[in-house]
Amino acid sequence: MDTHRRSFLKTISWRLVATVVTAVVTLALTGRIDYAVTVGLGDTFVKFFIYYLHERMWSRIRFGRLVPPEYQI
Repeated sequence: MDTHRRSFLKTISWRLVATVVTAVVTLALTGRIDYAVTVGLGDTFVKFFIYYLHERMWSRIRFGRLVPPEYQI
């Protein structure tokens, strides 16, 4: 299970990448830097918290995880 700190740092790193992508796409579609910044920042504030909750939810699901052996030789 990931720690809260790890989930939080993963959230920040992903949001930085996603914000840049959103802003670049918005700029490409509209040609307006003010729209690109507004949409990028608005998107970031909303999805920051949603992604963190998503990570925490998945950290509780055991599907696809390898179970460590009860003992090692």
